[in-house]
Amino acid sequence: MTAQYASVVEKIRRSPSNESLDDVDYRELVRLATLAASSHNTQPWKFLIEEACIRIFPDYERRCPVVDPDDAHLFKSLGCAAENLVHAAVAQGLDSQIQFDSQNDCVVVSLTPDASLGVSGLSRAITERQCTRAPFDGKPVSPDDLNRLKRAAQGNGVRAIMRTSVEEKEDIIGFVNMGNTAQLSDRSFRTELKKWARCNPKEALKSGDGLSGVTVGKPSVPTWLARFVLDWVITPKSQCNVDSANIRSSSGIAVFVSADDSKPAWVETGRCFERFALQATALEIRTAFINQPIEVQQLRPSFQDWLGLENEHAQLIVRFGGGPQMPFSVRRPLDDVIISTPPATSWIPD
Repeated sequence: MTAQYASVVEKIRRSPSNESLDDVDYRELVRLATLAASSHNTQPWKFLIEEACIRIFPDYERRCPVVDPDDAHLFKSLGCAAENLVHAAVAQGLDSQIQFDSQNDCVVVSLTPDASLGVSGLSRAITERQCTRAPFDGKPVSPDDLNRLKRAAQGNGVRAIMRTSVEEKEDIIGFVNMGNTAQLSDRSFRTELKKWARCNPKEALKSGDGLSGVTVGKPSVPTWLARFVLDWVITPKSQCNVDSANIRSSSGIAVFVSADDSKPAWVETGRCFERFALQATALEIRTAFINQPIEVQQLRPSFQDWLGLENEHAQLIVRFGGGPQMPFSVRRPLDDVIISTPPATSWIPD
């Protein structure tokens, strides 16, 4: 990590001010919302600030049509941003009401002053939360902390199924490895993955997005060289080895399931995951996605059968456990994500 990268991250991840505000700091709310998780760190959101309200629109130019053909992950990312916004607003003494505007495909966050609200453990965790793509320490999470995580993951039609035994983790490794083999044997998937790979700090700072090698401790590689090296480094076998070790080092796996499989349900799933991740961060527990069994459509039915689901849909798979804090990823400038007018039309993928 370069000094410039560290300086930029420190500014992006600065803690919110504890000073009381006479007026709502909307830009600060958006800054904290953008620290949410998103697929491939694409940050596929646009924020429209209105009086006592922030609307979060999808940025379809940042979709990933190969790994996320129905935009489910994209809308989960909007839910993650909305949940961050909820807890950032609490710290400013604001209560939030969230609705999904199906006509405009956006999340509406309405804000109301509430003098009883203030900084909370979850609002403090916003700037520290990260997807930790590294091995964990293998130690079990206490029953009390597991219950806290499970409660945080509960939402409207959404819940998390916890799997913590060695046998269950081995079963999940089998599904993940089948997913890795299918995805990394697909030329279009590899092309899309390389599009979002940021193989040196300079490239990550320039784009403000993507999967940065800095965050997993990878050595810096020139951009021109990385396009060739990635094909040799990221193979089905190598990724299977990495994910198998990472899952075995985890305390457990949380699978987020929903009663519905629609845009509102995807947004709600994102909210539940982000709340789970903030609670985990507050407890000094790390989290990371391992979504291959639901991203590969041929695997999803058998994975859901393994879970014992009947009328529910698996939406996200997350491993969790104790582990190190890794370098943080960067974010795009606020002026790139704050818009002055709503998008003219709602775009529907082919």
